[in-house]
Amino acid sequence: MAVEKTGKIQEIKETVSCAVEIMRQIRAPGVQESIGKIMDMGTVAKDIIEALKTPEMVKNIENFRLITQNINEASEKMQSTVKLMEQTGVIQEAKEFAKSAKNMMDLIGNTGQDLREVNAAVKSVFRSVQVLVEDIRPAESRY
Repeated sequence: MAVEKTGKIQEIKETVSCAVEIMRQIRAPGVQESIGKIMDMGTVAKDIIEALKTPEMVKNIENFRLITQNINEASEKMQSTVKLMEQTGVIQEAKEFAKSAKNMMDLIGNTGQDLREVNAAVKSVFRSVQVLVEDIRPAESRY
């Protein structure tokens, strides 16, 4: 039993010794400076949290959320529209139209056609574009 008491007394001495060492180290200028910085950071964090709770910031945060939501919805609609355009062949028609217009311009440049024929060809191209736009509008309104 005496050995047990001696062991406990030794443990208490070691614990007290460690506590004294910790207290001594806490008093060191470097540790005090670090604790001061930590307290300053805590104060700044608290101030930021309080600023975020103001009605203006709450409204700003809500506006950011709504903007993000609207952008996501617009993106989904755009993807849906592009997919529909691909499915209906509008994109392929536009590619073919562009190739046709390029070929027409090459043909005009190579043959030196009369300006009246060029004018008629350009008008035809614009009519085709108008028809294409009219075809796209009903599909766009569905999405």
